[in-house]
Amino acid sequence: MELFARTQSSAKRSAIASAGGSPAFSLAEVAKLVQPHLEQVDKRIAQQAAAFDPAIEGYVVYTVGSRGKRLRPLLTLLVGGATGMIDSRHIDLAVIVELIHIATLVHDDVMDEAEKRRSQPTPNARWGNSLSVLLGDCLFAHALTLSTNFKNSDISRAIARTAATVCSGEMIQTQRRFDLNLKVEDYLRIVQMKTGSLFSAAAELAAMISEADPNAIETFKNYGFQVGTAYQIYDDCVDLAGTESVTGKTLGTDLRKGKFTLPVLIFLRSASEFERERCCQLVLDEKIEEMIELLKNGANNGALNESIAVGSELIRKAQCAFDGIKPNRYTDALFSLGEALCDMFGQLRV
Repeated sequence: MELFARTQSSAKRSAIASAGGSPAFSLAEVAKLVQPHLEQVDKRIAQQAAAFDPAIEGYVVYTVGSRGKRLRPLLTLLVGGATGMIDSRHIDLAVIVELIHIATLVHDDVMDEAEKRRSQPTPNARWGNSLSVLLGDCLFAHALTLSTNFKNSDISRAIARTAATVCSGEMIQTQRRFDLNLKVEDYLRIVQMKTGSLFSAAAELAAMISEADPNAIETFKNYGFQVGTAYQIYDDCVDLAGTESVTGKTLGTDLRKGKFTLPVLIFLRSASEFERERCCQLVLDEKIEEMIELLKNGANNGALNESIAVGSELIRKAQCAFDGIKPNRYTDALFSLGEALCDMFGQLRV
């Protein structure tokens, strides 16, 4: 009977993936499975402010208090459940990866001069760039300090390496702003470093904490890597096709700052010399709305739709890897997480 249930679960997942159908769950519904654990993560993140000097505690409280999607903690907890019992070490890991993520957002907003995130003023909008850069540094350092509490030093070292990879990806992206020679392959490497690597570490290390077998650890590592890369593609598409009232953050910042994301690069790849010059002039003149229309209505149903297809395909590949993993409600939830992300992509189609 149990074998039949497992086979049925796997077949169901495969059928949904091949059909490209609508998701079984939204992100909120997927999160319900580990909601008590997510609440522990939120509580622990809020408590971290007390570890800082009282003179800067208020800055930390403000910055960590605005809740995002908590995708990285969600991934950590679901993989923990998929490979064993979720325990305090998974909670610790979820807190650390989210603090690293928050630190990168603080730095991103400084570089992009963004004024809003999660429907509230960014730290740089409130206190200026100098304080915000140092605040991001403090959050990075604190996350790495927390990572030293793991008895398995391999986990601490992996977290440190991942933080370095994330920062390197951000540096390369900044270095290549307004670079017309940037290729799609270059972009994918950047997003794999700045986003895919942290998702990958969250999933891999959660499985390591559970002492899963090496093949399972590798499977979840790759799942996180592909889903994380896809999510960054989604976020870059939202910057062009989203609405500020829904996303709660300043949009169009990538183009204004010369970050050529996947839709722009796909457009430039097949554009004529005249179209390339027009594109560059629109970016330099900050005529963002006109540029977005160009990306929506070009060849191949538009560069935006093609980018959405690339991100969705990455998620489908990640889901297919679960065929060799013993199914349970947490692996099913990870599959549904992919479905929910595919649906988010679908809502951006034009």
